[in-house]
Amino acid sequence: MNRTFVLALDQGTTSSRAILFDRAGAVCAAAQQEYTQHYPQPGWVEHDADEIWETQLAVAQRVLRENNVSAGQIAALGIANQRETTLLWDRASSAPLARAIVWQDRRTAGPCAELIKAGHSDLIRGKTGLEIDAYFSASKLRWLLDNIPGARARAERGELACGTVDSWLAWKLTGGHAHVTDVSNASRTMLFDIHHQRWDEDLLALFDIPAGLLPQVVDSSGRIALSDAALFGSPIALAGMAGDQQAATFGQVCLQPGMAKNTYGTGCFLMLNTGAQAMPSSHRMLSTVGWRRGGNTAYLLEGSVFMGGASVQWLRDELQMIRSSDDIEALAASVPDSGGVYLVPAHTGLGAPYWDPHARGALLGLTRGSNRAHIARATLEAIAFQSAEVLNAMQRDFGKPLSELRVDGGASRNNLLLQFQADLLGVAVIRPKITETTALGAAFLAGLAVGFWQDEAELVFLWQAERRFEPAMPDARRDDMMAGWKRAVERARDWAEH
Repeated sequence: MNRTFVLALDQGTTSSRAILFDRAGAVCAAAQQEYTQHYPQPGWVEHDADEIWETQLAVAQRVLRENNVSAGQIAALGIANQRETTLLWDRASSAPLARAIVWQDRRTAGPCAELIKAGHSDLIRGKTGLEIDAYFSASKLRWLLDNIPGARARAERGELACGTVDSWLAWKLTGGHAHVTDVSNASRTMLFDIHHQRWDEDLLALFDIPAGLLPQVVDSSGRIALSDAALFGSPIALAGMAGDQQAATFGQVCLQPGMAKNTYGTGCFLMLNTGAQAMPSSHRMLSTVGWRRGGNTAYLLEGSVFMGGASVQWLRDELQMIRSSDDIEALAASVPDSGGVYLVPAHTGLGAPYWDPHARGALLGLTRGSNRAHIARATLEAIAFQSAEVLNAMQRDFGKPLSELRVDGGASRNNLLLQFQADLLGVAVIRPKITETTALGAAFLAGLAVGFWQDEAELVFLWQAERRFEPAMPDARRDDMMAGWKRAVERARDWAEH
């Protein structure tokens, strides 16, 4: 049978999606299902591991069924996943021992601060390219082992398995036959040496993690395993895996050193391709693995912003200022500027370049004339301010200015946001025709592994721009606004420590 599609599973922080791509890289069909967010304590964020799997399987089966596509028409399956979210399960039964601890969760900020105080920052940064932070998986996994009764003893007996969401999905897709993760996801655990590309004994000892828990590390693009035939009617080759931001970078075809993309999702994640060598950062950016294909590795510099689109969701759900996230653009555009209002969306702390888990959200500059439109505009501007700070620091690390920034993610539909982003950066911001770049990257990685696409040159040909936003703000105005933003951030720093 003619294999005419690649199936991408895009398991995100708030929803599970399945998308079918054709040879032109076009979206042929998609299905999406949201799932429950659990907040058992302030600063804690959890997901039900079974619900992650059930929703992901449901949308994959639905996109095939509703479009009359059989498993035999699928050349390969690729996974892109929310990164750092950490799961622990029973090898025999595949039952999760607890809810997954989500990347946004801050419960381990205290132990991470102790590691910094004890002088481990240089060791961890040197091996992993990461800053010590509760964001990454290692401290979450240790928490699970220390707080689930009997878990550590069972782990040491080899009865348990752990992983990030890609590992969980691969395990469930293969009926427990494949316990794997790819190099991009492994590089986000704070347990993986990105230079030698292996789990690191010193880091496992530091976090007291039994090595037998960990998945096998595989290429991001390659024939990894076959899915259980019962799930889709016949087996499908799992041939691509990458963390969502690495997948989006690949989907944006940022394949050459110096190319960069920003994803405006729940958070904002800015990635700059640095080539075949990991580049250390002097500005608290992260060095991370982008992907590995055929034994060749691409590295990235990354700046992580914890609250991007999530700040718009906060306006919608908690403050109820808008009915849907898409309403924010018209509301924000109803005023010429924010009226001096700044929102610092440090609701879950601040990521790069501050790495301040004790920062908290702040709304500053309010006057009697401030209204919901000003707050809406300040919320959009905050997304751009955070991204601009990260990109400016990243360019100083790389030593060369960018010529453009490729963008994707849900909020990249917002023209007001992208124009303001271009103004703040002073470089063109380019939105592609296909903004589902996270899923597209997973599809590209899987398709390349099975010959659905021939090579990277074909992917470059398939990528097309939809709109280009050119900077128009005077330099003096840009400098004033960035100075105001930095003043606002300083007032939000270290709040929870006092």
